[in-house]
Amino acid sequence: MSIFNKDIFQGNLNKNQYFEGWYFKNISADLKSVYSIIAGVSLNKNDKHAFIQIINGITNKTHYIRYDISEFYYDKKIFFITIGNNQFSKDYIFIDIDTDDIKMKGGIDYLHSVSYPKSIRSPGIMGYFSYIPKMECNHGIVSVTNQTKGELIVNNEKIDFTNGHGYIEKDWGHSFPDAWIWLQCNTFKDFKNSLFMSIANIPFLGFKFKGFICFIYHNGTFYNFSTYNHSKIKSMSYENEILHITLTNSKYTVVIKASQINGGELIAPSGGVMNRVIKESVYSDVQYELLNNKNILIDKQSGTCAGLEICNFEKL
Repeated sequence: MSIFNKDIFQGNLNKNQYFEGWYFKNISADLKSVYSIIAGVSLNKNDKHAFIQIINGITNKTHYIRYDISEFYYDKKIFFITIGNNQFSKDYIFIDIDTDDIKMKGGIDYLHSVSYPKSIRSPGIMGYFSYIPKMECNHGIVSVTNQTKGELIVNNEKIDFTNGHGYIEKDWGHSFPDAWIWLQCNTFKDFKNSLFMSIANIPFLGFKFKGFICFIYHNGTFYNFSTYNHSKIKSMSYENEILHITLTNSKYTVVIKASQINGGELIAPSGGVMNRVIKESVYSDVQYELLNNKNILIDKQSGTCAGLEICNFEKL
């Protein structure tokens, strides 16, 4: 069933007002090079095309490379897509881009990848919302964390990603929300630790609600804080580029602090059209404390090279 294989392309090329994109974050072992690469399609009557977006987490420089939709290929059974000469999968990417703006070529393997758990009740990070059709924006986790191996040559500079950190996720639907927070980090002292959180205004049956999904992956265990498992947002604030959020469920509490550091401009979808400019940082700092319901500390971590987007916080 495709409900359990959300990594693959969920649409078809005849759709209108539709987008789908896969996000690959690549961090070198010394944390001095960070490149996020987004591969996707924008399907609408006036401007149907495939694209690759690139953001350099250190310089915040971004690139949007357009491809004719005929240059997009997808496998119907496994997650494997190509855009032009570029290849994307859960296990590796191969990049071959040569434009006036950027030249990038090379390959990165994703080793020891951790998958997000699936079940009938919760077939992905969205829980039972995965079963609801025509959501404005759907989210999937392809790789919670992995170890990178390989190199990219960017404008004649060789960048080694061996023994670095990788992360893969995806989105699909027709539009990003009108307001959201997105936070992701897997560069903690414990190599396999990973944090993900998203809070957004979600339109549903004619009204909107503030929904959220979050997990901490620590010592092989997922600690989930999400709307669908009756978790609560205990507190939330954003001031002077610093985000504070506390989430609770029946067993645990997570206290998160994220400091937004600079950021670059990416293009996001609205009605399937890639025309909305947003700011994303992939070099922010994050700290969290995970406690049980007796207020006993389970884990405390600090990480850098965190991905952070905060859009229209005042509407949340």
